[in-house]
Amino acid sequence: MPKGHMDVVEVGEVTFGRATFEPGWRWSESVKPIAGTDSCEFSHNGYVEKGHMHIRMDNGEEADLGPGDAFVATPGHDAWVVGDEKCVVYDFAGQSAEYAKPKS
Repeated sequence: MPKGHMDVVEVGEVTFGRATFEPGWRWSESVKPIAGTDSCEFSHNGYVEKGHMHIRMDNGEEADLGPGDAFVATPGHDAWVVGDEKCVVYDFAGQSAEYAKPKS
């Protein structure tokens, strides 16, 4: 995906993702054209290792995330990197292998 990438590891039936988002990455600009949905429709159970991210849910709820923060983002959100440092996020929700792929 533009300004980011997802490394995926599968251990048995469990999938883990490590996403790296560069400064300027925003889901609605970098992934929306690939996914073909109005907002991210994936669930994320994550942990921020490095950098900062802001998440805005479709219902208007918002959160700022930084190093050491664990979070749950349900389907229906936008997210973007805040600041000039890349953001590294671990995702344990199990959908990482399908993230940022065209909807069929």
